[in-house]
Amino acid sequence: MKNKRKKCAYIGETRRRSWLKSLIWRITGIFILGGLSWLITHDLEQTSWITITFHSIRLVLYYFHERGWENVEWGRIKVQERVEHGEGI
Repeated sequence: MKNKRKKCAYIGETRRRSWLKSLIWRITGIFILGGLSWLITHDLEQTSWITITFHSIRLVLYYFHERGWENVEWGRIKVQERVEHGEGI
């Protein structure tokens, strides 16, 4: 079966997309840290505090990290360069 996705160039991403990526990444981390915290403490209250605090901070930091990288041009292929080289979009 062929991949029917259309090829196109993306220029940046929306804030909603950055937040969704941040949330999904943190949910994954919550399960990992929650499991490790439980194995070490065997205490639901301590596990909850450790996990919630850590991931709340990391969620916000990751969002700003992603948004900051939107301002960095290094490593990006510019649409105009591809068109000039005959690669299309």
